[in-house]
Amino acid sequence: MIAAARAPFAPQCRLGAASAGGLALPDAHPTPAQLYAPRAVWFDDERLVVADTGNHRVLIWNPLPEEDGAPAQVVLGQPDFYSEGPKLFHLPTGVGIFGGKLFVADAWHHRILVWNEVPAQSGAPPDYALGQSDLAALEPNRGGNASADSLYWPFGVGFVHGRFYVADTGNRRVLYWDGLPERGRPADGALGQPDLQQNAENRGEGVGPRSFRWAHAIAGDERRLFVADAGNHRVLGWSPPPQGDACANILLGQPDFAGDLELSYRAQSAAKLRFPYGASYEDGVLAVADTANNRVLLYERPLESGSAEADAVLGQTDFAAFGENRWKAITPSTMCWPYGLHLHRRRLAIADSGNNRVMLWSREA
Repeated sequence: MIAAARAPFAPQCRLGAASAGGLALPDAHPTPAQLYAPRAVWFDDERLVVADTGNHRVLIWNPLPEEDGAPAQVVLGQPDFYSEGPKLFHLPTGVGIFGGKLFVADAWHHRILVWNEVPAQSGAPPDYALGQSDLAALEPNRGGNASADSLYWPFGVGFVHGRFYVADTGNRRVLYWDGLPERGRPADGALGQPDLQQNAENRGEGVGPRSFRWAHAIAGDERRLFVADAGNHRVLGWSPPPQGDACANILLGQPDFAGDLELSYRAQSAAKLRFPYGASYEDGVLAVADTANNRVLLYERPLESGSAEADAVLGQTDFAAFGENRWKAITPSTMCWPYGLHLHRRRLAIADSGNNRVMLWSREA
């Protein structure tokens, strides 16, 4: 019997339509207050940004919402709050505001769209794109091979200790720029590949401490860098952050760096992960979206090297449970395929994708 793990966060509010009851999903038709399979979330003291992935749009709340079902004030990627379908975006999956700029990972258009200022009005066009020659180009790797200025299914973005990172998932690598990238500037380097022209799964060498299958999210600070390697069911960490391609020395989710075992629909543990798509780190706390186990794991002890178990779980009653909405009903504390998440000032936002909602949790005293 596995004891219940202490949950240091409690649900505060929900964005998206309310569930009708039981396991019935909330309405997903696009409105200012409804979401369809959101996969990324970012917030600060002023605003919240959500990649409403299934509706091919980005929503912005300003000020930060505090009540269930609060409507967004700004929509990007659609002509209005009630339209859907690929237009500017095709499955946006990563968002973040860094240095006053808004960055959106437009995954299936193989680019990162950049707004030099966070839009205050709906419909504002992006200023430029990373990964493509211009805003009209949409081909993976610019129609050619992997390079320092091309992308293939970029799913996540992050800014850690002066470096801008992109989880270039289809190229099995993480690209980085020293500082924030300007228009037309190629990446300075990559993690996960021997050079900027290679893109083999797990470097063509098999699973190891410096390879990725599906890099998906980036988190960290001046002392640590973490990458959620969803396809290998693990999170890799570097302490200190690497200057270039290097072996990780922190491992979560697998017993060793050669492991990629997936426990499908079996009892889980504090040491296992199954398709971890999201990660966020603040003040020594690492939150990981253990997506296929329908939970968020929290690591609150110092992570310096080796492997570690989670200290707490959200979304399930204990570390063994893994069911979608606990196989019972959608409630304020259950989850179904959580993807992106973001920690900020004792609050945690979770893109609860399978439940068509974003959840805001607050840290208990």
